[in-house]
Amino acid sequence: MKKYTLLVLVGFLLFSCTPKEEVDLLVYNAKIYTVDENFSKATTFAVKDGEFIAVSENSLEDYSAKEILDANGKTIVPGLIDAHCHFYGLGLTQQIVNLRGTTSYDEILQKVAEFQKEKPSNFIQGRGWDQNDWEVKEFPTKDKLDALFPNIPVALERVDGHAYLVNQKALDLAGITNDTKVVGGEIVKAADGNLTGVLVDNPMGLIDAVIPKPSKATQIQALKDAETLCFDYGLTTVNDAGLNKATIELIDSLQQTGELDIRVYAMISNTQENLEYYLPKGIVKTEKLNVRSVKVYGDGALGSRGAALRAPYSDKEGHFGAMVTPVGDIEALAKRIAVSEYQMNTHAIGDSANIVVLRAYKNALEGKEDRRWKVEHAQVISEQDFDYFENGIIPSVQPTHATSDMYWAEDRLGEERVKGAYAFKKLLDKAGMVALGTDFPVEKVSPFLTFYAAVARQDLQSYPEGGFQMKDALSREETLKGMTIWAAYSNFEEDEKGSIEVGKKADFVILSDDIMEVPVTTIPKLKAEQVFVGGKKVK
Repeated sequence: MKKYTLLVLVGFLLFSCTPKEEVDLLVYNAKIYTVDENFSKATTFAVKDGEFIAVSENSLEDYSAKEILDANGKTIVPGLIDAHCHFYGLGLTQQIVNLRGTTSYDEILQKVAEFQKEKPSNFIQGRGWDQNDWEVKEFPTKDKLDALFPNIPVALERVDGHAYLVNQKALDLAGITNDTKVVGGEIVKAADGNLTGVLVDNPMGLIDAVIPKPSKATQIQALKDAETLCFDYGLTTVNDAGLNKATIELIDSLQQTGELDIRVYAMISNTQENLEYYLPKGIVKTEKLNVRSVKVYGDGALGSRGAALRAPYSDKEGHFGAMVTPVGDIEALAKRIAVSEYQMNTHAIGDSANIVVLRAYKNALEGKEDRRWKVEHAQVISEQDFDYFENGIIPSVQPTHATSDMYWAEDRLGEERVKGAYAFKKLLDKAGMVALGTDFPVEKVSPFLTFYAAVARQDLQSYPEGGFQMKDALSREETLKGMTIWAAYSNFEEDEKGSIEVGKKADFVILSDDIMEVPVTTIPKLKAEQVFVGGKKVK
C-alpha cells in the first residue's frame, strides 16, 4: 500500500512539474463571441506568434504568458472587417475641407473660406456636401463660388464621390465648356444652357486630371491618419474599393517596415495599366496585404441621380441615370477577369446596372467554381433578379446607406420600386451571406453605426418609428457575421481571420459593452476599448 501511495505521489509531482507552454498573450475573464461555425462563446484564449493557439470556456492552466490580460468580463469579438470602404480616400479627406454635415450652400462657402485662410492652397479641394440635407434639395450652382474665388480653382466633391461642384477657374483649367461631351455621366447645365459647375460621374475625370497630385509625404500621412481612425473603431481589416498600383505598393512598403499595421484587401482600380500589371502577375499576398480583385464602376449614385434605372426617376421625368462603364465593356471585362485568378467586384446601384452586372457575371463564370465575385452595393434590385445571387455571387452592402437614403429614396424610386432597395435580408436569404461595410468616407467610419443600421433600420433619433422596411433587417448574429467571418470569406480569407479560432490571426476587439445584448439604441454609442492585430495592441 505504501509503495502504491509513493507511486501516485511521484506521478502527481511529475505531472505538476510538467513545464507549461509559454505564449505571448493570455486573455481571460472575457465574454468572447468566437463567431465560429456554432457561434459559440468562450472566456479565455492564448496567443502565440500572432495567432490564437487555444480558445476555451475554461481557464487555460497549461500556459504561461509573457503578458496576461484580465478582460474584466468585457465582450470580445473578432477584429472587425469593413468589406467596402475607401481607406486611402478617407486619409486624403483629412487633408482637405471637410463638408460633411453641412446644411446649406452658404455654410459650405463659409467652411471653404475658413479652411483656405488657415491652410492656403493654389487648388482648393473639399468633400462631403449633400444637397439632400439642405432646405432646398437642388444641386448648387457655381456663381457664389466664382465670386468668392475668382482666381483659385475649387473642386468640392459630393459626399458619395459621384459629383463635383467646381468654379469657373477649375472649368477653364480642365478645358470644360458648353460644348464638352463626355459619355457616362452629366455636365449639368442651367435652364439657359450655361454650366452650373456640377459634374456627375465620368466628367469628373476632366477635373481629376488637373488637380495637383499629393506629395509622397501627404500620401503617407493620409494612410496613417486613416489607420488611426479605423483602429479607433475596432476595424482591423479594410477592403479598399479601388486603388492604383503606386498606392498599393506604398501601403505594402509601410506594412513591411512596421509603419502601417492595418490589414488591407486591395481592389485594383479598373484601369488598363493596373489590369496589364496585375492580371498576368496573379495574386499578391503578404501577411497584411491581399491583392486579388478588380473594382469596376457600373453606374453612379442614387443621391446624384446617376444610378442607372430601368424606368425613369420618379422625381425627374425622362431621366434614367447612366452606366459609367458601358455594358459591352463590362461584359468583355468580366470574361477577361474570369480567365485570371482575380475576383471582379462591381459597383451597381440602380436596377438596370445590377442586372447588367449579374448577367455579365453569370455568362463569364459559366463552368467556373468558387470565384466569389461581388456586387458592391446591390442597392436597387428588380424582384426577378434576386435569384442571380443563388449562384455564388456575394452581395457586398452598406447598411448605413439605407438609413442615409431613406428620407428621399422613395422620391427617387417610387412606392413600388423602393421595395426592392436596401434588401439586405432578402439578399442574405438568396446568397447565404452578406459582406457588410460602410463605404466611408461616403458614410461615417464607425462599424457600430453599420451594426445599428442593419438591425434597427433607423437613424440616431429612432426615425422612422418601427424601422425602415424592416422585412430586410438583419439579426444581430447575422450582422456580426457580415462584419467578420462572411466578410473574410468574401476575401478568400476565412481560414485566417473572421473568427476567434485556433490557427487564425489574433485580430480581436474588446468592446465597452455587449453588442449582442445591449438595448438597440445603445449600439451606436459602443466603443472599441482595445484593439489587437496579430496579437499586437494597436489601440
